[in-house]
Amino acid sequence: MRFFHTTRRITRAVGAVTAAVTAALTVAGCSSDLLSVPTPNVIAEDAIGGTLGVTTLRHGTVMDFIVAYSGTQDGFAVVTGNLGDEIQTTDNFADRFGTDGRSSDELFSGAVIATYRQLQLARSGLSSTIEKWIAVKPATGAAKDSLSELYAIRGFTEAAFGEGYCSGVPFSNVSVTGEFQYGNPLTTAQIFGRASSTLDSALANATGANYRSLAAVGKARVLLGLGQFAQAAAAVSAVPTTFRHTLNHSIATTRQNNGLWAAMYNAGSRYTIGTAEGTNGIDYLVTPADPRVPWVPTTNTGFDGTSGNLPRQLKYTSQSAPFVLADGIEARLIEAEARLQGATQADRDAMFAQLNTLRATGTTPAIAAMPTSPTTQSSAVDMLFKERAYWLWLTGHRLGDMRRLIRQYGRTAATVFPVGNIRYRPGQTYGTDVNLVIPFNERNNPKFTGCLDRNP
Repeated sequence: MRFFHTTRRITRAVGAVTAAVTAALTVAGCSSDLLSVPTPNVIAEDAIGGTLGVTTLRHGTVMDFIVAYSGTQDGFAVVTGNLGDEIQTTDNFADRFGTDGRSSDELFSGAVIATYRQLQLARSGLSSTIEKWIAVKPATGAAKDSLSELYAIRGFTEAAFGEGYCSGVPFSNVSVTGEFQYGNPLTTAQIFGRASSTLDSALANATGANYRSLAAVGKARVLLGLGQFAQAAAAVSAVPTTFRHTLNHSIATTRQNNGLWAAMYNAGSRYTIGTAEGTNGIDYLVTPADPRVPWVPTTNTGFDGTSGNLPRQLKYTSQSAPFVLADGIEARLIEAEARLQGATQADRDAMFAQLNTLRATGTTPAIAAMPTSPTTQSSAVDMLFKERAYWLWLTGHRLGDMRRLIRQYGRTAATVFPVGNIRYRPGQTYGTDVNLVIPFNERNNPKFTGCLDRNP
C-alpha cells in the first residue's frame, strides 16, 4: 500500500528519478490524541479516496509543475535561460556557472539536479493523478476539462525534457500497486512523441475553449520540436490571439513564489538577465527598452559580490507575478514559422506580414512595424527567431529554439550559442554544451548509462 505524508512531499526516488506519489494533503477531521497514532502525519492511500481526495491531488500535482517550471530560483525557465542567451549567473556556485558556461558535468550538476527532480516529480505525480481522476470522477464537462488540463500540463512537462535535456531521459513511475518501475532511456524524438500523445488526450477531453487552446498550443510546440511545421500550424489555427494560460504564483510561501523574480530581481541574486551574451547572443536589452523585454539599469551587485551594475528585468516584479505558459501570440508565431517553410519570396513576405500584424495587435500600445521584408531564407530565419526570442522572453522557450536552429535550420552551435569569454567569469571561456545533462543520480536506474548523446 502507498502512503501520503501530510507535512511534506513523499516521493519514491532512485537517484534523480523521482516518482511522485501525491501532493501535500489537508485532512478533514483528526484524532484528539495524536500520540496514539503510530505515524500521525502519514495517511494510507485508501483514506483519501473519492472525488474530494483526487481534487486535492490535482491541485498538488499542478503546483508541483509550477514549482518545477516557473518556481524556485532554479526552475526550468531559469536554468534553460542560463544555458541559453537570456540569463547569466552571478553566483559563486560552480554548478550554476557550469551551466551558464556550457560546460556541465553529470557528476557536478548541483542546481540542475533539483530542476530535473522537480520535473520528474511533477510528471509522475500528474500521471498518478490522471489515473485516479478517471477512476472516480463523473464524465461531466467540468470534470473532463480538468482532466484535459492535467493531460496538458503533463504534456508540457514531458516536452520540457525534450527541449531542455540531452537524449536519454527515462520516465520512471510508481504503478497502481505501488511498485517502482524503471523507465527506459528515450531519445529526444521519443520524448516529443510521448508528449504529443499526452496532448492528444488533452485535446480529446477538452470541452471548453480555453482548455482546447492550452492543449493545442502545447501540441503545436511539440510538433515544432519534431519539425512538423504544417501540422503545428494546423493545431493552433483556432487559437485566438487573445488566449493566455498563466501559472499563478503567490507571496504566501516561498514554494509559491515566482522563481524568475527570486532568481534575479533583487540585489544579491544568483542570476541576472543577459544581452549579446558571448558576442553572438541576441541583444535583448536595447534602449529604449522593447516593451516585450522590459528592463532598467541598476547599480545592483550579484551574489558573488563582484558582478556589478546588473540590469533588472521588469517582466516579473513581485513574488506573485503570473507566468504565461501558453498564449495566442505563440500560436501566431508558430503559424508564421510554418509559412516560412515554403522558402519562396512570397512565403517570406507572408511571414513578414504575419509578424508585423502581431506587433500591431499582440500588445498595447502597438510595436512599430519592421520596415523591410527579408529577401533571403537565412535572414528570414534570423528575423523569425529574434521575434520569437522577444515575444517569448523568459518563458522557457529559448533553449528549445536555439537547439532547433541547429537541428532544423542547419546552423552551427558556435553561431547560435554563446562563445568566447564569459562576461561574469574573467579568464573563462564557454564550452560546447547545447543541452542540459541528465544528473548522475539517474544512474541508479539500471537501464540508464548516461546521455545517449549530447546532440541538439
